[in-house]
Amino acid sequence: MTWYNWLPLLILGTSLVPAVWIFFLREESYRTRTAVNLGGAVLKLVLVALLFAEVRQGHEIVFEYQLMPKLTMKFQADPLSLLFVSLSALLWLLTTIYAIGYLEESPNRSRFFGFFSLCVSTTVGIAMAGNLITLLIFYELLSLTTYPLVIHRGNAKSLQAGWIYLAFTMFGGAVLLVGVIWLQSLGGAIDFRATGILGELPEASYVRLQVIFWMLILGFGVKAALVPLHGWLPVAMVAPAPVSALLHAVAVVKAGAFGIVRVIYDVYGIEFSRTLGLLTPLAVLASVTIVYGSVRALYQDDLKKRLAFSTISQVSYIILGSAVFGPLATIGGIVHLVHQGVMKITLFFCAGNFAETLGIHKVSEMSGVGRRMPVTMAAFTLGALGMIGVPPLAGFFSKWYIGMGGVENGQYWVPGVLVISSILNAAYFLPILYTGWFGRQDHEWHGHRSFPARFETSLSLLAPALVTAALSLLFGVFAASPFSPLYWARFIMLGEY
Repeated sequence: MTWYNWLPLLILGTSLVPAVWIFFLREESYRTRTAVNLGGAVLKLVLVALLFAEVRQGHEIVFEYQLMPKLTMKFQADPLSLLFVSLSALLWLLTTIYAIGYLEESPNRSRFFGFFSLCVSTTVGIAMAGNLITLLIFYELLSLTTYPLVIHRGNAKSLQAGWIYLAFTMFGGAVLLVGVIWLQSLGGAIDFRATGILGELPEASYVRLQVIFWMLILGFGVKAALVPLHGWLPVAMVAPAPVSALLHAVAVVKAGAFGIVRVIYDVYGIEFSRTLGLLTPLAVLASVTIVYGSVRALYQDDLKKRLAFSTISQVSYIILGSAVFGPLATIGGIVHLVHQGVMKITLFFCAGNFAETLGIHKVSEMSGVGRRMPVTMAAFTLGALGMIGVPPLAGFFSKWYIGMGGVENGQYWVPGVLVISSILNAAYFLPILYTGWFGRQDHEWHGHRSFPARFETSLSLLAPALVTAALSLLFGVFAASPFSPLYWARFIMLGEY
């Protein structure tokens, strides 16, 4: 085994070791906790960059450990896992910086950052899982590590939201477990392979494979917030802003969507999935979720809940792109894994800034906020326009590829769904932008904390939002660059740089 085969384990350790360390730190150990947090996040980025370099050179990177006979934990670095682990590593660093500033005066910071790092560890485990058993293990661990973050505030609403979140995710996990066991009883050990591995089974098993497919989709669909499995997500918005950002952009909903992509392409295979008649019903379900989430967002005055229903809609673009047969739609779905992440985390960072600085929690309270916090509002504007799909922002390219993929495959209703969704996106985002920039302040703002006069808010809250807003623009403007997510998504699908 060469040194680079240890990279997946080392990347996992850069958040796992800090998590254990942080749990034993006292609350007043601010500098040590900050150094451990940031040190682990920076080291993870460095190791991910090394991993990219090795994969680009054609090295096969696999780490395996046999837990028991016929049960192997396997990590691998394939192009799809690299896309997800890169997103997780980059946004973890930015969210850590944001959380350090956001929780500066809060209690139980060691507990928060310990579970925060554990959450990233489980997400990285999901990203680099090389077989279905490893994915299942880390997928279940993700529910347990994010639950303490959802209930962090410890009040009645947080505890109720935590129980709802746990009930949904444990139900999904149980269904997923049964589906994985049943599938392995038919096909043996399920390693991920780009062409799928089940097409060689006899035709007599096809009905069982169809039932198992929908069990896997249900299990992953809970975290991906597919309708009607989405109920936990708006409720979980009682969590602190860094947790909301993590749930929506990096960890939970992305883990569910990523799992569905793995099932379609690396377990069943896209051709075999089409043979079984599974893709069109899944595409319809994703389309219903896209429209439903957008419609519900229209009626939310609470800013974070409006963003939550927007996430329910936007994450299903990933699933829609994967379920439309053809390379263009798949490229759009895969790249939206990254594009939605940077745009949505920008919006949640900005929502947290409004809440902490001015005490703004509702859309109806945002009148004139752009004149008081112009930099934060500018970042929010870029994120919102990207979600609508305005060129040249990143969201436009995701929608363009998915829509063109639908046309390429003769599914002309797919661009129609995207047009309806974009109109609804504009209907719930543009009024926020208008009232924020041009509305007249009609009440006093009462923030939670005061900040230095030279900044509109704390620099540790402002800088991450500016970086992710800039990425929302740059990923679109430089979409043809060899370093862009779209370029890498083309390589995943077409095998060419």
